[in-house]
Amino acid sequence: MNPLNIFIVKIVKFLPKSITFIFARKYIAGLTLADALDVTAKLNKKGIAGTIDVLGEEVQTQEEAIEAKNDCLKVLEELNKNKLDANLSIKPTQFGIKIDEEFAFELVMEVVIKAAELNNFIRIDMEDSSLTDKTIQLFKRVKEKNSNVGIVLQAYMKRTYNDVKALNKINANYRLCKGIYIEPVEIAYKDKNEIRKNFLKCLEEVIDNGNYIGIATHDEFLINSSYKMIATKNVSKDKFEFQMLYGVTENLLDMISKDGYKTRVYIPFGKKWHNYSMRRLQENPQIAWYIFKSLFTIK
Repeated sequence: MNPLNIFIVKIVKFLPKSITFIFARKYIAGLTLADALDVTAKLNKKGIAGTIDVLGEEVQTQEEAIEAKNDCLKVLEELNKNKLDANLSIKPTQFGIKIDEEFAFELVMEVVIKAAELNNFIRIDMEDSSLTDKTIQLFKRVKEKNSNVGIVLQAYMKRTYNDVKALNKINANYRLCKGIYIEPVEIAYKDKNEIRKNFLKCLEEVIDNGNYIGIATHDEFLINSSYKMIATKNVSKDKFEFQMLYGVTENLLDMISKDGYKTRVYIPFGKKWHNYSMRRLQENPQIAWYIFKSLFTIK
């Protein structure tokens, strides 16, 4: 990575939010649900599905968790009302899993049940390693009661292949991504090729078991390798989709869609945009340089 780009990202983190929002705007649909619905509708017109994320994590009170749950219910209602092709992604810490695991489970169940009533689907996002076991347990408990739920696994975690083998036994529905949280070398791969190798190893295990998977990556090597695996194993198109983040490598998204594969975009929105957007900039510092340069370019 270009040292200048990384330096800019470090600076951005300490700027006033009124300034950092200029950088963040690349990665979020907007501040309101209406913004997210508008983005979803435009993607749907191109044949691309969505998964909406109400931004916010690490709630401090049960009241905040209940508010987040109500926001998620509203998303499901509006998706149904507007007949949009999108599901909902949720974060366990947004539902208070660090406050009270049973309380969080009950809130998540409310959302999953509502989604089932509306013929929709809930994806439980994975956060940092301190929550991996708790998130998997939450997913298992929810899935015992409702099947319209999936989980996210991160290929840079050394444990993920074993998690896949275990979760295949309950016919889990996956989103497989590389992972973005900063983790110790003892538990996470740091080398790009090691991460890619584990990603493909996990993908093959899921495919061979016949489970559904969202192949979530912007890495052209992984996309091409997935194409080859799908062709070699003659995988049915109803067993996988490709997923990407809003605002990242739109050209690859369009390419995959034109190749006839189902595609889905992760569409975050909301006033609590800061942490999510800073992680995106850290992952892709080049974007920070483009935006920074545009701020000082005289047109």
